[in-house]
Amino acid sequence: MPATPLRRTGKAVALGSIVALAAVAAPPATAVAHPQRQPLSFQRLATVPVYLNSGVADTAAAEISTVTGDGRTVVYTDSPGRRLGFVDITDPARPRPTGTLAVPGEPTSVAHLGNLLLAAVDTSASFTDPSGRLLVVDARTRAIVRTLELGGQPDSVAVAPSGRYLAVAIENQRDEDVADGALPQAPGGHLAVIDTRTWAVSRVALTGLAQVAPGDPEPEYVSINSRDEAVVSLQENNHLAIVSLPRRQVVRHFSAGTVTVTGVDTEDDDRISRTGSITAAREPDGVTWLSDELFATANEGDYQGGSRGWTIFDRRGAVVWDAGNSLEHLAVAHGLYPDKRSDAKGIEPENVAFGRFHGVPYVFVNAERGNFTAVYDVSRPSAPKFRQLLPTTNGPEGVVAVPSRDLIVVSSEEELPEEGIRGTVQIYGAGPSLFPSVVSRRDIPWGTLSGLSAVPGRPRQLVSVTDSAYSPTRLLTIDVAARPAAVVRELTVTKDGTAAGYDAEGVAARTDGGYWLAVEGSATRPDLLVRLDARGAVQQEIPLPPEVAAAVTTNGLEGIAVTGADVWVAVQRPLKGETTARIGRYRDGVWSWLAYPLDVAPAGWTGLSELVAVDHDTFAVVERDNQRGPAAAIKKIYRFDVPRTWTGVPVVGKRLVRDLLPALRADHGWVQDKVEGLAVAGNGQAYAVTDNDAVDDATGETVFLRLGRLF
Repeated sequence: MPATPLRRTGKAVALGSIVALAAVAAPPATAVAHPQRQPLSFQRLATVPVYLNSGVADTAAAEISTVTGDGRTVVYTDSPGRRLGFVDITDPARPRPTGTLAVPGEPTSVAHLGNLLLAAVDTSASFTDPSGRLLVVDARTRAIVRTLELGGQPDSVAVAPSGRYLAVAIENQRDEDVADGALPQAPGGHLAVIDTRTWAVSRVALTGLAQVAPGDPEPEYVSINSRDEAVVSLQENNHLAIVSLPRRQVVRHFSAGTVTVTGVDTEDDDRISRTGSITAAREPDGVTWLSDELFATANEGDYQGGSRGWTIFDRRGAVVWDAGNSLEHLAVAHGLYPDKRSDAKGIEPENVAFGRFHGVPYVFVNAERGNFTAVYDVSRPSAPKFRQLLPTTNGPEGVVAVPSRDLIVVSSEEELPEEGIRGTVQIYGAGPSLFPSVVSRRDIPWGTLSGLSAVPGRPRQLVSVTDSAYSPTRLLTIDVAARPAAVVRELTVTKDGTAAGYDAEGVAARTDGGYWLAVEGSATRPDLLVRLDARGAVQQEIPLPPEVAAAVTTNGLEGIAVTGADVWVAVQRPLKGETTARIGRYRDGVWSWLAYPLDVAPAGWTGLSELVAVDHDTFAVVERDNQRGPAAAIKKIYRFDVPRTWTGVPVVGKRLVRDLLPALRADHGWVQDKVEGLAVAGNGQAYAVTDNDAVDDATGETVFLRLGRLF
């Protein structure tokens, strides 16, 4: 299957000695029962945008992180800023950014040894003239106390649990613009070994091991066990090597193997269809020891493969367990599958970490494109148990386990300021998680919940609709009695007997079993009201009146409601030349309009994204800005009354019902911008939901809010 080259800054992660030290406590081969075993659930405590260490206008990423030995400071690499960043997590629920340290190049990894930080820095003049340094930094004073020349471009750095050795993977990364990134490309990489008694740097050759490109090993990631053995992933070569650090010698090496995975999505076709199959080299990226005999790999792929999962190997190279398609299926069930990556590497498992919490050994797996960290109990390495997904911001690279404080730290590098996506450090601690708030059952893929409606006669059900991110359009039934809420049924919209695709932004279920859709137009397609029968078949398409259609911007119909014979719609943003949004009523072929006054957003724009009938003449709307994260300011439910009769376009008065920002911030994540669904179920309870944008330039996290009785 085709592979997408990595960005220069999107490299493997060094976990630092926190994870290495955790491995010391692991049993030799298989886990042994512990008298105080207490399985944990992890909750998100805080999200820190790392631009807080420099400035909101600055490009700042958090790629690789470590946590100092006292467990109180996160240190992360910021490659675009050519610096290390620091976050005080003395109180993990109230972290404090505490500044940066400039380094002479692009930092690629950071670990720690006691009070020392060990930062690998790429100082290469070019791909053909690679160079790098290991900076030894006093963690308390942030002074660089030693600089070691590494003899090549470094990727990851790891610390032996004994503290005696450091290992640095010298990748000497290939130039992806030369021969489409094909291997080999000289010079080849190696493993640098540092004896911390003398700080002398030794070189261990890794050439001649793999069959793909023997002269260009490109070591990616390294982890060290309590025997002072390093396991090194040679990602593009689909190979793994075990190196004795005292002997400076490769003692074992083997292929990571090829695997056939069925039941996965292999087409970028705007639908999540798990009917495909791939046969691919695993091409492991991140690697971590679980014990002195077992280690785990994240099989991202890069050059020619990627199996979309993770694997546990023994030190002889035998596969103890492989995730197969299960990690991808978990992403789908949680609404975090990125369909646009289906023809590449899917969710892209990027990295793994190990930690023992309360006697229970866990593996944490980062999915770079799915924006999550999966948590597994590996008490039985031959049969790991999935425990939960931790939602992250975009591009999770680094993951660090801190068992001494019951913490997990994830660093995410993606920086898209124009999309409201920023690099972050996220902290998770022991406790009940608010995520997921909605999942799917019965193997139903889902995402982009772009409208919400009560279902007449079924007080514990809602119906939602997918937008143009997926095709065909589907109606999804949500069981709100379940915890979390569950997508339990799907209905495909058809037109003339063929599956149909609309940019449906609103849905209203009718008492006769049919539905109305509010369809947003585009430069080439009109905004429409679409009437469906109970089977989802299109019965009627109703365009806006010409004078309104001509004045609608690209943000058109966004909500729909029904009262008796009247169909009501909300136009998201003001028509050309107007300052208020429009509420429309369609009755017997005649349109009437009301003007709705919008709040003024501090940044960006404000518009309407949902319309709900409270009673015959009272309506509620969701009014929101288009900002995410800390910039989000307007996410509100308002209500208004309509006059019995009117002429022209009178302005309605509005009353605040609920500010949704506290609820959206309650899980301490990246505040979602698109609150696009609101409904009052037959049980009188109100619910709201966010649109996850199909995990495309968005975190992909869906927040389903239970708001109680609002009206």
